[in-house]
Amino acid sequence: MSVSVVPLELEMFHTLPPHTRRCVFWEMVQGDGALDPAATVSRETLESEFDKEAWISGVLLEWGTCGQIAVEPTSGRIVGSALYAPPGRVPRSRRFPSGPVSSDAVLLTSVRAEPGFEDALPAIMDGVVGDIVRRGVRAIEAFGFTGSREPLELDLVGLMLGSGITTDVCQLCLMPTDFLLDSGFEIVTQDLYLPRLRLELDEGLGWKSAVERALEKLVHEAALDLASPTPSAVC
Repeated sequence: MSVSVVPLELEMFHTLPPHTRRCVFWEMVQGDGALDPAATVSRETLESEFDKEAWISGVLLEWGTCGQIAVEPTSGRIVGSALYAPPGRVPRSRRFPSGPVSSDAVLLTSVRAEPGFEDALPAIMDGVVGDIVRRGVRAIEAFGFTGSREPLELDLVGLMLGSGITTDVCQLCLMPTDFLLDSGFEIVTQDLYLPRLRLELDEGLGWKSAVERALEKLVHEAALDLASPTPSAVC
């Protein structure tokens, strides 16, 4: 199913899917001012629509576009999203054992699609790459999650992130490492569960992917036009 991918604007916030609109796993860390390694977060702390809107508003004002959204054209419903920002605006990234994020990179925190719209993920990723390339940034980095989402492994991840309870780790906000590898990223810092990956943009890797998909679409549409009968004139 085709979707339209457009930059996220603040007036779209209240039409975002519930999880994207409420979860502040990346944006808020309890006790972050002192970076207390013993600080933990609760499920309630991870969900704050007010704080998520304030975060998006602040990044839009200070830095510019920080998200891409996929819109289903028939209904106008937002069915997917990606969020990214300078690493200094993402407190949770400082807790990852494979950090820190490189100073020349933008941090991609999440790429998600609603159930039934998983085919939109490559288009969302291309929207992210296209925007960041136009801004002259050298690379995109992201943290992957390698392993299963069983309680034991999530407990270990929680401990590494300064949280000891499984529910303190947002499973939906951890992108699978395989997804990032399939999108052209390469691992730059190994970790058993939370490796850091990088997509070089100065070599055109991400941009090449977007161009190739666009060309394939044009070729496909041209073939359909040639195969269809010539329409008769209508007054």
